[in-house]
Amino acid sequence: MNIGYARVSTQEQNLDLQLDELKKAGAEKVFKEKVSGGKWEAERPELDKALNFVREGDKLIIWKLDRLGRSLPQLIRTVNQLKDKSVELKSLKENIDTSSATGKLMFHIFGSLAEFERDMIKERVKAGLISARERGRLGGRPTAIKDEKEKLFLELVKDDTITKLEKCRRLEISRATYWRMVKKIKK
Repeated sequence: MNIGYARVSTQEQNLDLQLDELKKAGAEKVFKEKVSGGKWEAERPELDKALNFVREGDKLIIWKLDRLGRSLPQLIRTVNQLKDKSVELKSLKENIDTSSATGKLMFHIFGSLAEFERDMIKERVKAGLISARERGRLGGRPTAIKDEKEKLFLELVKDDTITKLEKCRRLEISRATYWRMVKKIKK
């Protein structure tokens, strides 16, 4: 039996393209979910259901390797689970079919490239954050204290007769923002 698995990372994304391609490839039953690929298998219940559903002689069809997992160890673990059950894997975008020796080789090559791409993205993000910090940009949410509230904030911080909770209420900020601002003025 041909079993399909489709996944998108966010609720805003749409599964239609993957579902259409899986049906064209002959998937008779499709498991679908909306969850980040960075999550481990335990957090992808539909993938778990698909892996439990497949039987010897079945083929799991996916649209693209990164739908199955984002790291090479994760992909290899999943493929080994399938191999232990005598189930083949077919990836449509990469044209990989593990029922052949060439397909197995291509799976490992594309899996390595997918992991490499993810690592490169992480490195670029980290380098960008370091560069921004060196220029004085901290990122994150903008402060909840605007210029007009800053004077009131400075007065309230010094006033020991008012509780911190009341200070937060007057400023219309959270306690976390209050403590970040206190920390900031102590620098």
